[in-house]
Amino acid sequence: MKAAKSDRVQRVGLFLLFAILAILALFPFYCLFLGSFKPTTELLRYGLNVKLQPELWSLENYKHLFTAEGSRYWYWYRNSLVLTTLQTVASLFFSAFVGYGLAIYQFKGRNLLFGLVLFTMMIPLEILILPLYKTMIFFRLINTYPGVILPFVVTPFAVFFFRQYALGLPKDLLDAARIDGCTEFGAYFRVMMPLMLPAFGAMAILQALFSWNSLLWPLIVLRTTEMFTLPIGLASLLSPYGNNYMMLMSGAVLSVLPILILFLLFQRAFMAGLTIGAVKG
Repeated sequence: MKAAKSDRVQRVGLFLLFAILAILALFPFYCLFLGSFKPTTELLRYGLNVKLQPELWSLENYKHLFTAEGSRYWYWYRNSLVLTTLQTVASLFFSAFVGYGLAIYQFKGRNLLFGLVLFTMMIPLEILILPLYKTMIFFRLINTYPGVILPFVVTPFAVFFFRQYALGLPKDLLDAARIDGCTEFGAYFRVMMPLMLPAFGAMAILQALFSWNSLLWPLIVLRTTEMFTLPIGLASLLSPYGNNYMMLMSGAVLSVLPILILFLLFQRAFMAGLTIGAVKG
């Protein structure tokens, strides 16, 4: 009886703790959401605040996105959607390939390669910017989609994650596929890859979030306004020559929707992939 009561108190305490953390995490978005319905003059006077003030609410900020001036916002939105989709799909495909190979196959230098993957995870992106930039100039990929995507087609964290997940895959199924006449690629795509779907779901959200929010590297590679991604475009609305709060507030709110929809679609795979992949070793 005492154990059940203690367990109930513990669960209530954890619920309250996570509820407080959730409120703290959502608080900035709450202020942003309210600010998107307020006029620019109100934002300039008081900034973002928690006051509801429904008498000041209007849809002018959102209507501004559909004007001639706001049309560039949708160019940025399209660029971000295209880049995020291409980079996420390419990263999942190639990173899963590498992680699966490191987990399943025994070959000379395997541990060394995995050590290099772990070492690469420790290197900050800022250190790699100059050599990556020179590489993009050499291949004439400045101000292009491939220039943004190619350096992150295979990411160390994704390789590490897929490798850890693949370590827990049943090897008997792979042996059975070989006996049935499957090639190594056939066994991977037909037998092993379907078993890795939770890992794909989890990493799809993480990779899409990384690509969608990426600012530094696209800012260096992309030159023209028409090629800007959403983070760069929104950042450009704040300048010493004037701040376009109408587009900034409403545009920032709408920028959350793709990642939110993606998480709702893959949340079960996300949780399963993280929990299962975390205990494989």
